[in-house]
Amino acid sequence: MKFRIKHECQGRIRVRVCQPRMTLEQADLLESWLQTLPQVERAAVHERTRCAIIAYKAGRRELLQSLREFSYQNEGLAELPHIHSSRALKRAYEEKLVGMVAFKAVQSLFFPAPLRAVYTILKAVPHLLRAAGCLFRRKLHVEVLDGVSIGVSILRRDFSTAGSVMFLLGLGELLEEWTHKKSVDNLARSLSLNIDRVWLKAEEGEVLVPLHQVRAGDRVAVRMGGMIPLDGTVLEGEVMVNQSSLTGEAIPVPKRPGSLVYAGTVVEEGECVLSVTAQSGGSRYDKIVTMIEASEKLKSTAERRAASLADKLVPYTLAGSALVYLLTRNVTRALSVLMVDFSCALKLSMPLSVLSAMGEASRSHITVKGGKYLEAVAQADTIVFDKTGTLTYATPVVVQVVPFGGHEETDMLRLAACLEEHFPHSMANAVVQAAKDRGLSHEELHSQVEYLVAHGIASTVGGERVVIGSAHFVFEDEGCIIPAQEQAAFDALPRQYSHLYLAIDGILAAVICIADPVRAEAAQVVGALRQLGVGKIVMLTGDSQRTAAAIASQVGVDEFRAEVLPEDKARFVQQEREQGRTVIIIGDGINDSPALSAADVGVAISDGAAIAREIADITIAADDLYELVRLRVLSQHLMGRIQANYRFVIGFNGGLIALGSVGVLAPAISAMLHNLSTLGLSLHSMTRLLPAERMSPTCKTDR
Repeated sequence: MKFRIKHECQGRIRVRVCQPRMTLEQADLLESWLQTLPQVERAAVHERTRCAIIAYKAGRRELLQSLREFSYQNEGLAELPHIHSSRALKRAYEEKLVGMVAFKAVQSLFFPAPLRAVYTILKAVPHLLRAAGCLFRRKLHVEVLDGVSIGVSILRRDFSTAGSVMFLLGLGELLEEWTHKKSVDNLARSLSLNIDRVWLKAEEGEVLVPLHQVRAGDRVAVRMGGMIPLDGTVLEGEVMVNQSSLTGEAIPVPKRPGSLVYAGTVVEEGECVLSVTAQSGGSRYDKIVTMIEASEKLKSTAERRAASLADKLVPYTLAGSALVYLLTRNVTRALSVLMVDFSCALKLSMPLSVLSAMGEASRSHITVKGGKYLEAVAQADTIVFDKTGTLTYATPVVVQVVPFGGHEETDMLRLAACLEEHFPHSMANAVVQAAKDRGLSHEELHSQVEYLVAHGIASTVGGERVVIGSAHFVFEDEGCIIPAQEQAAFDALPRQYSHLYLAIDGILAAVICIADPVRAEAAQVVGALRQLGVGKIVMLTGDSQRTAAAIASQVGVDEFRAEVLPEDKARFVQQEREQGRTVIIIGDGINDSPALSAADVGVAISDGAAIAREIADITIAADDLYELVRLRVLSQHLMGRIQANYRFVIGFNGGLIALGSVGVLAPAISAMLHNLSTLGLSLHSMTRLLPAERMSPTCKTDR
């Protein structure tokens, strides 16, 4: 297929497909295919312009060659996982909006007056019925105000005013529904599975394969801390599964052979083999959408307060209209007051502000699971950091392997990698990568792996018990000993590194020295958060006092705690909250999960353990801690916008009521200004809170 380069800069290219038009299905298919290319970091396809915007790491020539060879008829495209884009949603609401405005114009210009009157009366019936229903239930809600204002206008034969009020109400509802559904759609896609490969049970053992190659009936192994990649039935093993992402249940559910498990849930304890019942597709997405739309926890305090205040102000608006009529005996002035209320603007602008902020966060690679978490981030006065993979890089490196007991260095690294490869933690990844860099293959040697949170891993290899983990786990819990005559070598281990201890049959076999460098931006991020009003910044880590003190001094935290267990982290967070503090905690591992649940806001690193991402309220990308600063600024701007909206609604609508009550504004003008201000405020609430990032000046176009 032919593509034309329209714009290009370093690591980014925009190409146009040389075809007369592009369907929604073709756009989704092309975007899905682009994201499977190894050199592509992210891609977006726009069907109207037939353009694809591609961000890539390297291999420009290979990327262009792949584009030349692309065809919608290529073999294997049908097997790609389906992308849930917002194209169809956007197209549907664009058509609704254009149709509504066009029909209003045609009605106003070409309908004769009697026909407009009949149409207005018919259109008013649903509003009047809703108002009557509220009165029947003895509730004065916004629907009563809308119904009364429309009904009085019709009784006065002012069909133009009644029609304008209903049109603006319908337009506002459409925009609110569109924004809400788009935000839910973006959020659901952000929460969808980010699993590329799974452990498939085959005749030769466990094989790591791409997710899209798994078929119904295949057997897949999932271990503690791992996310279940596909719907299935447990064949072997007993596990405790966290299903909070789908059902909202906070307590893990036991799953035994024969039990059903669902994609996106997380194994908290144990390991299992499941038989796949459904291939990757829409089930996970659809379940998340249902969960989001049904979940009241997504509403922020500001949203709930706005909705409550909107209804509470209705009686005062009705009373004000009645009072003006009693004082002036002028129906027009009373109607001018009735046409203006505070409710519409409050009910529309506040949720739109929050949902728009969530969408803006997602465009910055920040996934926020609910509006109330943005509000808590803005109010937070305490931030707690985990160390490994958070303040330090998520990819520590092995710098030295010190063998003991006559073992070979390469053999010990191979054995350690064999055990660590199943558990997605930064230090485990370092061991696996070190073995890969040295060309050491580490086929499955163990019969069963047991993972002990914040301690280590135990298994059996060749009939011998093998353990790897912290000094506490290996020497105290497992009772392992240092080989005779090698105490001096043990004491001489380099103290500037973190240590993983490997023991075989109770005797130390090797110590793996791992450098965990501090993130380059960590100190600046801590300083920036402090300038943004965070009064207390703490680091918690399971590492030794020596290592923790060194990291703490480099990043500049206010205090730190070393050698803490998962329950200690959660206990510390709970104690801070009991003192009246609003606490944010940032972590990436399984051992951070209890603390993430205990905090006001739990923030997980995107490439950390699956269970941490599921439990967390917010997820940020792993490549830049400055996203925490952006999140804080975004949240503060959101709260500033909400307060500004409150002031505008009260001031502007209060002015309209005053002018209407003294006869300066006619009812139609009051209604028009009120609804236009509501629409304008809602549109303003959908705008960006933070300036967009500027494009690199090295870009080139039309090549």
